[in-house]
Amino acid sequence: MKSFRDKRRDNRPHQSAKGAGDQSRPPAGRASARPEPQPRERLEAKAEDRSEPKTTPRILARRDGALPTEHLPVILEVAPNADYALLDSGAGQKLEQYGPYRIVRPEGQAIWQKALPAKDWERADAIFTGDTDEEGIGRWRFPKTPLGETWPMKHDGIDYLGRFTSFRHVGVFPEQASHWDHMAGLIAAAKRPVKVLNLFGYTGLASLVAARAGAEVTHVDASKKAIGWARENQEMAGLGSKPIRWIVDDAVKFAEREERRGSRYDIILFDPPAYGRGPKGEVWQLFEDLPDLTDLCRAILTPKPLAVVLTAYSIRASFFAIHALMRDAFAGMGGAVESGELIIREKSAGRALSTSLFSRWVA
Repeated sequence: MKSFRDKRRDNRPHQSAKGAGDQSRPPAGRASARPEPQPRERLEAKAEDRSEPKTTPRILARRDGALPTEHLPVILEVAPNADYALLDSGAGQKLEQYGPYRIVRPEGQAIWQKALPAKDWERADAIFTGDTDEEGIGRWRFPKTPLGETWPMKHDGIDYLGRFTSFRHVGVFPEQASHWDHMAGLIAAAKRPVKVLNLFGYTGLASLVAARAGAEVTHVDASKKAIGWARENQEMAGLGSKPIRWIVDDAVKFAEREERRGSRYDIILFDPPAYGRGPKGEVWQLFEDLPDLTDLCRAILTPKPLAVVLTAYSIRASFFAIHALMRDAFAGMGGAVESGELIIREKSAGRALSTSLFSRWVA
């Protein structure tokens, strides 16, 4: 379906927008099952070490013009399929099927009771325990056969690697599929070259979907390890020839440089954490810094943009808050802002597990 992804999706250590890394924040040093791919200079750029010019604090003012039309609440749902299924949830846990593996992980939103009997949960191949101080897959228990760090997965025909990480994630956020499908449709319907910027891009599924649909993609994440995983996924998906720039950098600083350079994008995805710390100690606080980043995203749109998509995980707020921010930010541009929640539909009892808030402006 991140560039600092932090504690946003659940207390996972992440880096921030102002020094961001994407869902692997410092990826708590997970032991890699295979060597990290060697950098290809034409595709991967490191965070620029040159001394940055002092950035003048961004002065925000309410924009003139009519607010975009609003659609809310919008509930975007992912149903069980052959690639992924939420089998059951409850008592603070979720039971998921990722390709060949059945996985148990903590889930704070699941405050109801489990619907499936204990024997179904006991058939799990991997259980996140969090009860050791080890890095990497040391925080996972494998009741049947010990598993490696990675395993082959698919999303809508795109091959990638699932990963057992020390912060309980598995390298993909299935609920983001709704955004990916929407983005691919916009790219196909445009019938022209489309440039996509994926801030906080994590392991690259959104970037691969966009590239397969025909877009030129710039993928930014502050975590070098996450970028390595993403490039590995690109090769595994057979999309190595697609135009994707993999950039290790702080999301905010990269966007600021793009504004100064005059670089522009038709679609921007940004999925910042609630809190994060960047590669040089920069601190990101969602409620303090999100308005600036949203304004920056508007500033680096092309004259005929298609969409801007904001997702927010693990924050104590209503989607109405980010909805109002997005409508204000895109005042005078027409289009519509639609906001709501991303949910995963459970297979056992049909309950909806809410995973995040979102707001997107569509031209």
